[in-house]
Amino acid sequence: MTAEEAIRYIRNQKWNTMRLGLDRIRELLALLGHPERELRFIHVAGTNGKGSACAMLASVFRAAGYRTGLFTSPDLLRFQERMQVNGRQIPDGQLAELTETAAECAERMEDHPSEYELSTAIAFLWFLKERCDIVILETGLGGLLDSTNVIEHPEAVLIMNIGLEHTEYLGRTIPEIALQKAGIIKPGTAAVCYDSGPESREVFQRVCRERGAEFVPVDFSDVRLLKREYPGQRILWREKEEYSLALQGDIQVRNAAAVLTLIEVMRGRGWDLPLQAVEEGFLQVRWPARFEVLSANPAIVIDGAHNPQCMEELAASLRSCFPGRRFVFIIGVLADKDYHTMLRSLYPIAEKMVCVTPDSPRALPAEELAETAREGTEAEAADGWREALLLAGTGVKDVAVCGSLYMVGHIREIILAEDNTFIHRKVSDLHTPEGNTEA
Repeated sequence: MTAEEAIRYIRNQKWNTMRLGLDRIRELLALLGHPERELRFIHVAGTNGKGSACAMLASVFRAAGYRTGLFTSPDLLRFQERMQVNGRQIPDGQLAELTETAAECAERMEDHPSEYELSTAIAFLWFLKERCDIVILETGLGGLLDSTNVIEHPEAVLIMNIGLEHTEYLGRTIPEIALQKAGIIKPGTAAVCYDSGPESREVFQRVCRERGAEFVPVDFSDVRLLKREYPGQRILWREKEEYSLALQGDIQVRNAAAVLTLIEVMRGRGWDLPLQAVEEGFLQVRWPARFEVLSANPAIVIDGAHNPQCMEELAASLRSCFPGRRFVFIIGVLADKDYHTMLRSLYPIAEKMVCVTPDSPRALPAEELAETAREGTEAEAADGWREALLLAGTGVKDVAVCGSLYMVGHIREIILAEDNTFIHRKVSDLHTPEGNTEA
């Protein structure tokens, strides 16, 4: 089996479906010898910000000398991005070998594991083979019934910002969704909880009481932005510790507060995480396409904002990082998203919107999105990602790309494939014969 064959197997349409529950992953891991029981985890859930928090934590633990596994989803461009050890993606040979091992067990099961369950099991096998000291484990959807929740005794859990998303699976109110996220809280652990408001806070406190876990709230007053330092920012923690954070945007300041709170908890549990490791980890952290500033003047910002809460945060960060400036938004969304609300967050700072169709069967057609966007600003539909960059005036205008993580990943690749000349050349110079096709 090659890496390409492994990915095709994992993503086979027969089991590439949304199937919450732990029975299949438990059976699969039992057949594989329970690799997860020999690993130590920090378990991270939330609607928004959990990926950024995972990236920060992995960077800090790595800087502290721990062999650190990182499991996240979805990927931007390559499936291998989902599984990393000390910043290195799983090698193709290892992916092929471990997928073959997992597949042999999966084929013996009456109810075949899903794509995500296979991915989770393969990651556990690799982290064990790599002898990871700690694994930063991000949930895929929710928490209670997410495949990652098969782990029994995490070192700590971190629950990030809660919002309304995947309501058909997780519930239609904040308390219902918070209860699903709180499913990762285990007896005897510490639960660091982002302050998403009184409704979610009450749920987390109650679950911690019921399960004998320590409730540790994140206090945003403990962190303060000192100054922007392109491409990052300087923050002050509890009026005594300064850090240069390589991630930009207001939301990352609050995400850093959650991470720093968790680091204090881990120190109290015996983990050696000196200030120097936090400084180095924050300075070196990378998390592409999450308020990623590729150019400051003119601006090119890549952000995977794909729900109303994310879009509101994107607009707020653009206003604070680029005060008084108006943006051309390259945007594509899935039809099942609340795109009317998403667009309304952007109208006050939009010069224009260039709409595209994401590469997904659930995609909203570009022209339909443009028609909706014309209610609040000028808008046009582009025939592909390269044409969208041209129509937006990238390299001349201030441009922000958002709406779908997969889409922004591909557009980011196009920009960077130009060896950064895209942001310095005139738009007319880029108009090649293949310019109107998808990359």
